[in-house]
Amino acid sequence: MRIAVTIFLTDETIAPARLARELEQRGFAGLYLPEHTHIPTERTTPYPAGGELPREYGRTLDPFVALGQAAAVTERLGLGTGITLVAQHDPIDLAKQVATLDHLSGGRFTLGLGFGWNVEEADDHGVEWRTRRDLVRDRMGIMRALWADEPTAYEGEFGSVRASFAYPKPVQKPRGPVSGPRTLVGGAAGPKLFAHICEYADGWLPIGGRGLSESVPVLRAAWADAGRDPAALQVVPYAVHPTSGKLAHYADLGIEETVVQLPPGGEAEVLRTLDAFQVHVS
Repeated sequence: MRIAVTIFLTDETIAPARLARELEQRGFAGLYLPEHTHIPTERTTPYPAGGELPREYGRTLDPFVALGQAAAVTERLGLGTGITLVAQHDPIDLAKQVATLDHLSGGRFTLGLGFGWNVEEADDHGVEWRTRRDLVRDRMGIMRALWADEPTAYEGEFGSVRASFAYPKPVQKPRGPVSGPRTLVGGAAGPKLFAHICEYADGWLPIGGRGLSESVPVLRAAWADAGRDPAALQVVPYAVHPTSGKLAHYADLGIEETVVQLPPGGEAEVLRTLDAFQVHVS
């Protein structure tokens, strides 16, 4: 099984380039970075994990800038977001960022995307919370049109783009209905989430990796009903605290990649954790 990592990189943690070099040298498969543009101090939205919101949420580096630095000092390491808050981006700008990173890294980028949990953060971006999932669907349609080989227009409920010249193109080639880099959708299991995955993604990024014995067969059935290639579906458990038993269980489910959670610490703490995780890297 491929073992990638995720970490809240901040102005107080290990630097992206240092971490990326260590990951590649140690045989880890990839580096996924989360995104929060800001955390309003008058937030009323509860932290999904319960308790106080950890300090690092308000200090995260921009994932695309940090991953660009990581790409520049590695040759094989996968690079991903976990997750990009697509509703909070201009889709034309985001399409350019994604395509540029995939182009410059030689096709190593994975777009992990999600719908967010912080109502106040999204509101500052002008996002209507009730319709954010449909907004993301439209923005993915715009981005896919810009990534297409030929100038392609898109007209949606929440936005549109004219047929345009838009380069660079992502290195990765279309897979079924999906154009652009490998795309994984984060979120809790459910019919609407699985419908989005089957429509415009390559698979699912389930945070924590719980309940997969029940949910993965449901997703596979929805995937087959949508006419997608059964062998192409990817399920990548995310922000996992690994044990040998847990990873073996994932392997039994046909999962080929897991993203494990690193602490948002300085160089010494992060490298100690990588030493501990090394036992899981084949």
